[in-house]
Amino acid sequence: MRLRNGWVCGLSLALAMTVAACGGSKTDEFGDEAAPAAGGASSGGGAKVDPATAGELKGSVVLEGTAPKNEPIRMAADPVCAREAKGDQTTESYMVGSDGHSLGNVLVYVKSGIDPKYSFDLPSESAKIDQKECRYHPHVFGMRVGQPLEIVNSDPTLHNIHAIPKANTEFNNGQPIQGMKMNHTFTAREVMVPFKCDVHGWMNAYVAVLDHPYFQVTGTDGKFDLKTLPPGKYTIEAWHEKLGTSSQDITIGDKETKEINFTFKAPATATN
Repeated sequence: MRLRNGWVCGLSLALAMTVAACGGSKTDEFGDEAAPAAGGASSGGGAKVDPATAGELKGSVVLEGTAPKNEPIRMAADPVCAREAKGDQTTESYMVGSDGHSLGNVLVYVKSGIDPKYSFDLPSESAKIDQKECRYHPHVFGMRVGQPLEIVNSDPTLHNIHAIPKANTEFNNGQPIQGMKMNHTFTAREVMVPFKCDVHGWMNAYVAVLDHPYFQVTGTDGKFDLKTLPPGKYTIEAWHEKLGTSSQDITIGDKETKEINFTFKAPATATN
């Protein structure tokens, strides 16, 4: 137990020094991972979308070809992780449905076209990311500019959450005690913000920070549904951590429901 406590305390001190070194603001202009403004205010006193004329955009994301196998994760370096994790662990890069083609963990969102006259109320609840069984949950998610993000450590071991944005402020915070929580609020739109754990190198996640509510991350059925979209012309983008992005331009009329689909090609070198 003394050895364990000493290991945790030593890593906690190292992380504290890292946080101090990385504490400066990082407010570069939007780079490759930062999305252009979509128009519209994230919240405030602007016009609200009229549900009587709003449309709906739904569809699915599929993988053409055979998905590569997710790489195995070996947690033996931290015996607590090895104990807490259930069964064999793999990365979450390619999450496909039982049909082998429906693609999960894809962010589908309105990239541009929202009329700047609109404003959108923030959700009443915080977004949440949990460090549980030495993984980030969820792996890919979206939230709003100005919406609090609750960061939780549910494991009885040291974690740290290190966000590496381009348009927002970088942060790197250690959570050495099970049950610890912290909150962070992103102030700028950005797709995507990568998260990593400097203690456990296999832990990673991605968050999209958007100034409107028109986004969704697909499950393993590959489906998405963006509701109450005001009539207009839009660019819709699908983002995947390994396969990149795919975009389509669409027009939504009054009360119109439109369906679009995205297809990503599996890497040619995929083997199983």
